[in-house]
Amino acid sequence: MPLTIAPVGREIRILKVLAEEGVRRHLENLGLTTGAEIKVLSASGGSVILLVKNGRLAIDRDLAVKILVA
Repeated sequence: MPLTIAPVGREIRILKVLAEEGVRRHLENLGLTTGAEIKVLSASGGSVILLVKNGRLAIDRDLAVKILVA
């Protein structure tokens, strides 16, 4: 399922990132790699706020659609 419809407050795992290579590398530097455990803190408005490791990260909904999670 895309990150935009993931349940808020539950730990989820990233399965695949469908963005172009440069964007994918940038996300990897931020901790959003295949297999990473993340938590969706909020999905309201135009962005999705995530808990990645011990930090918060906000990403645009257009990019969040390209991140597949389980």
